[in-house]
Amino acid sequence: MADINVDVLVIGAGPTGLGAAKRLNHINGPSWLILDSNDKAGGLASTDVTPEGFLYDVGGHVIFSHYKYFDDCIDEALPKEDDWYTHQRISYVRYKGLWVPYPFQNNISMLPKEDQVKCIDGLIDAALEFRVANTKPKDFDEWILRMCGEGVADIFMRPYNYKVWAVPTTKMQCQWLGERVAAPDVKLVTKNVILNKTAGNWGPNATFRFPARDGTGGIWIAVADTLPEEKKRFGKKGEVTKVDAEKKTVTLKDGTTIGYGKLVNTMAVDHLVEKMGNQELISLSKGLYYSSTHVIGVGVRGERPERIGDKCWLYFPEDNCPFYRATIFSNYSPYNQPQADVKLPTLYLADGSKAPSTEAKEGPYWSIMLEVSQSTMKPVDEENLLKDCIQGLINTEMIKPEDEIVSTYHRKFDHGYPTPALEREGVLKQLLPKLQDMDIYSRGRFGSWRYEVGNQDHSFMLGVEAVDNIVNGAVELTLNYPDFVNSRQNTERRLAPSFDFASKAPVTNGTTKELPTRDRASSKVSASGGHSRKSSKQVK
Repeated sequence: MADINVDVLVIGAGPTGLGAAKRLNHINGPSWLILDSNDKAGGLASTDVTPEGFLYDVGGHVIFSHYKYFDDCIDEALPKEDDWYTHQRISYVRYKGLWVPYPFQNNISMLPKEDQVKCIDGLIDAALEFRVANTKPKDFDEWILRMCGEGVADIFMRPYNYKVWAVPTTKMQCQWLGERVAAPDVKLVTKNVILNKTAGNWGPNATFRFPARDGTGGIWIAVADTLPEEKKRFGKKGEVTKVDAEKKTVTLKDGTTIGYGKLVNTMAVDHLVEKMGNQELISLSKGLYYSSTHVIGVGVRGERPERIGDKCWLYFPEDNCPFYRATIFSNYSPYNQPQADVKLPTLYLADGSKAPSTEAKEGPYWSIMLEVSQSTMKPVDEENLLKDCIQGLINTEMIKPEDEIVSTYHRKFDHGYPTPALEREGVLKQLLPKLQDMDIYSRGRFGSWRYEVGNQDHSFMLGVEAVDNIVNGAVELTLNYPDFVNSRQNTERRLAPSFDFASKAPVTNGTTKELPTRDRASSKVSASGGHSRKSSKQVK
């Protein structure tokens, strides 16, 4: 017999695990428990704080949403107006010493004339080719050529995507693209070149929210705080060492065993199958490819320079810096760095030379967060990476050689990006159903390995929808139909009105209507949501 028994066990308290736990708590149906080996919730969406008081998300995360249920849950967790800042995305690509507005392929009017000609040539060829093509692109590289042509491919798309994914574009499939890559409008691009104009904001995250305090991780700590304490096991007591799919038990590091009816797993699926010891699935998971991510943070003394201004995040396709993306993290919230009156010593100047004085001085301060990818196809000099990144910041004129660096941060995430490699679908179409046949729902950025539904809102809803499938067989739209959920506002589920399963009756204006059986009550939790347990706070 296991020490603890629950109907649904959730492994991992990142956005997906919290989505599952939130829904389980909301519908008050099956018994449940959530585990995480970290002391605090957040997973790959958490935030670190340096000893000097600079905050860095563990990657470039912003909140924009396709789902009302997701909005309800984070608004319940952080309900006050001053919990959030809302930003217009101000994004550029650094190319030949220029800041080209994002997306690059719509703004080639900013490029030197010879590059404009090369890009327009390619766009026209691509448009003509596209009209007669009768087959789908076989890989991401072919998609780029079909959509953007040779010029944009060589100047930006190929080098940039290699820097991001750490694999060549020829080794990636293209079903994942959806709304993530802007297909250029040839007429608009040509008109802008002639009139010397730039194209406006594009994409689902043209406006985004960011928490005022505690970084992105603060959102997920607040969401976790809306869940009952007795149903959370975090830290060393929540670390999973073994999963026995046959006996339906999970063993924790402290020796505790937990029996479950269904398992919602959000750890990386390759790690899960190793903990299961299932050789067939281990061998299958070897076909999944991923890259590692290094997150580098640099805290600088001084007023934010004019050349940085209110930029949000910036892209770097060239090889004069190791990072593919920089986020001006201090622009997201004034609480992402120490206040100006905090005294900090200068570690060194940006060019590596010694600071004139080691005395602690006041600010103000600003900060940059950088991301560098790594894989077997793109090695990185890890030991010198921080130094190389600072030099890259000087090369791209983000900072000056004489700038005073007061804080640095470097953390490597082994599983950074789940690569949409050519082999991916072949593996997932076998692996995920085999696990589900064992009553294991593997979901999340690395749990289900689908990058196209790997944002925070998607990840959260993968957990919510897994629970709805467990409870009443509802279709998991986010997992199975990414293009569908990305093309619309998904408003069917809401956190309110409330419904208390424990009473077996809906409560309306103080009067209860009797329901004949619990089964009947369960059937009310439909894929389109609606009924819910009274939450700690009604969300308007």
